[in-house]
Amino acid sequence: MSSQHYEPSMVSLKSVTKRFGHRLAVDDVSLEVPKGTIFGLLGHNGAGKSSIIGMLLGQVFPDEGTLLINGHDVFAHRRRALARVGAIFETPAFYNHLSGEKNLRLFCEYTGRVHPKRIAEVAEIVGLSQRIGDPVEVYSHGMRQRLALAQALLPDPSLLILDEPTEGLDPEGIIEMRGLIRKLHSGWGITILASSHLLSEMEQLCSHLAILREGELLYSGEWRKEISAQKRIRLRTGRQSDAETGLQKAGLVSSAGPGAIRLTSDRKISDVAEWLVMAGFRIEELAQDNMSLEDFYLETTRKGRSAGVQ
Repeated sequence: MSSQHYEPSMVSLKSVTKRFGHRLAVDDVSLEVPKGTIFGLLGHNGAGKSSIIGMLLGQVFPDEGTLLINGHDVFAHRRRALARVGAIFETPAFYNHLSGEKNLRLFCEYTGRVHPKRIAEVAEIVGLSQRIGDPVEVYSHGMRQRLALAQALLPDPSLLILDEPTEGLDPEGIIEMRGLIRKLHSGWGITILASSHLLSEMEQLCSHLAILREGELLYSGEWRKEISAQKRIRLRTGRQSDAETGLQKAGLVSSAGPGAIRLTSDRKISDVAEWLVMAGFRIEELAQDNMSLEDFYLETTRKGRSAGVQ
């Protein structure tokens, strides 16, 4: 499946709320994860990411709202909803004295019948074929993460849920995990929902994302389209403040910040350049400003819910 082809929702949250005692962990969250995407859940510790994943996996009960996977209610029809869902959630637990292969076989005995060829297949996918017979106690942290991913792939999932998949990995391990996620998405057509606080990783992987803060959903959608639509421009002139004020009065710019302006919807960079020259300003820099995910994340969290949810 092409990563550019999006179908109806694989995951749907509708007005989901969860409290732990007096703490509101998830506050009336509604969002859609389209099929065929890599969707990122972003937010600091305590933002609600793990609570949402726990509810999707049927391990945490919501106080209000509905959670659907592929159209099936997670709590009313749990078996159907989770039939083709794989997940790495919290710290994977293995029997250290047993081999990777025996750990996978034991998992199958608990969760359902899996053909032995499938175990060999998932070991190949995650790059553990040569070490799957070794005891887990000799595995590095990166190998354990790959074994956890192999375990998540056993049910041949159409949805893969990954909670902090690169947590604790060294740079080489992070690169390997990123490559595996991309391969599973593009080569196997798996929809992936991943939570992380590593913005640089999510920037490289995710077409869609949701930004959470203290249980609130601040943004959900195609973040690159959002950035493109903002028409943000880097501007430096000899009299910066005067130029920004003049451009706003002329209706060319909707807002201005430190070193950056936003064009009004019907304007181009050439219109700004022409106005600056005619007004006698010396242009030192005038160029499209390509926001990073970090910029977008920080701006969204500063704005709060007014940032918008698609």
